[in-house]
Amino acid sequence: MIFTATSDGYLDIDGRRVRCALGRSGVRPAADKREGDGASPLGVWPIRRVLYRPDREPAPETGLPVAPLAPEDGWCDAPGDPAYNRPVRLPYPASAEQLWRQDRVYDLIVILGHNDDPPVSPMGSAIFLHLIQPDGSPTAGCVAIHRQDMLDLLARARPGDALAILPAEPL
Repeated sequence: MIFTATSDGYLDIDGRRVRCALGRSGVRPAADKREGDGASPLGVWPIRRVLYRPDREPAPETGLPVAPLAPEDGWCDAPGDPAYNRPVRLPYPASAEQLWRQDRVYDLIVILGHNDDPPVSPMGSAIFLHLIQPDGSPTAGCVAIHRQDMLDLLARARPGDALAILPAEPL
């Protein structure tokens, strides 16, 4: 199954349209995506695995691989670093995003296969599907949805599924 997020702020979950947040700079072709540009990359991205905060959430019901987060989990976002766009343990000597956050947006994280096979610097890192901010504000380049919608998506998701990020109208 391919779950589809469109630039007008909707995500399709098996025929049901739900609100989503995308990058603060909108969407951009993956070939033009750059680290820190705030854009969500257009394309179809394989769903790799799910991470969850075990102190806040039980493991979600899903057919996807699932692993708990730990306080020292991070994701390298330093272009040129050998671990670029890979998970790392914090503290890490290069720039890395902390996955164990105080807000709740990373309580459930779906790792997407954007720029990971192999990672190419600086084509973008840490493109996830995660939980939306309470005010629905844009992301730094990810796709974000409400918790219940995430649980619904995860219940349907299976290995081999993907998330597409598409323009609402043809470019």
